[in-house]
Amino acid sequence: MPSLKELRGRISSVKATRKITKAMQMVAAAKLRRAQDQAETARPYADQLEKILERFGGRMVPPSAIAKLMTGTGSDAAHLIVVATGERGLAGAFNSNIVRLAREHIRRLQAEGKTVKIMTVGRKGADQLRRDFERLMIEHVDLRGVRQLGYVNALDISQRILKRFEDGEFDVATLFFSKFENIITQKPKSTQLIPVELPPSDSMYEFEPDEAEILLDLLPRNLATKIYSALLENNAGFYASQMTAMDSATRNAGDMVDRYTLEYNRARQAMITKELIEIISGAEAI
Repeated sequence: MPSLKELRGRISSVKATRKITKAMQMVAAAKLRRAQDQAETARPYADQLEKILERFGGRMVPPSAIAKLMTGTGSDAAHLIVVATGERGLAGAFNSNIVRLAREHIRRLQAEGKTVKIMTVGRKGADQLRRDFERLMIEHVDLRGVRQLGYVNALDISQRILKRFEDGEFDVATLFFSKFENIITQKPKSTQLIPVELPPSDSMYEFEPDEAEILLDLLPRNLATKIYSALLENNAGFYASQMTAMDSATRNAGDMVDRYTLEYNRARQAMITKELIEIISGAEAI
């Protein structure tokens, strides 16, 4: 049985931990509101951009390097897997769920004999994937120094992907991230970045200027917008998961304090009782 000194040390340690988890919960809750607003505000723009591109579905687009973003290279032998996770932990299974979905996809591609290359955005995803696929990892984007996510961060990532695509390093690019549903639910999902998946369209729109000139601006913008939207969804999901995890940790710490306090009081009472018995026994012996 632990001594009273050890129990006092445990109680003090758990109380200090509870203060930290409570503070982290409050910080995450404060940041969540802003992150949630950003994610929800970006969704309509991304959806409208998709709808505009859908009007090109099924139309003959003049061949060009940019048009390949929509039509593809004609092959799917080489795949680029872009895995976006958080830079920090202490957020429950948030990062692990994204990595698990990406890992399953990578293993499925390998079983089909495809060439797989991995780009990671976020330190936690890179750390987990490195254990199994270090030789497949070709690039990592570190966002730890970014105080607030902006479109410029997504634009930088999209330009890196475009450069590799233009150099013929891959045929298909797929992005893995977590979609923010609500404070409790964040769903890991994937979306194909290159080529753009569009349903067939029988629209009779006439474009001015021509399709090639519009796509020259629209397709790279769509790629950056998808990445930006995913980063914002991830950001909101991370803070929601961290808030939930820290709330759970705070309550568990409180339960531990109560349990240790009860154990301490029992041990103290037992010691007092033992001392009283010794005193009474000594008095009776006299």
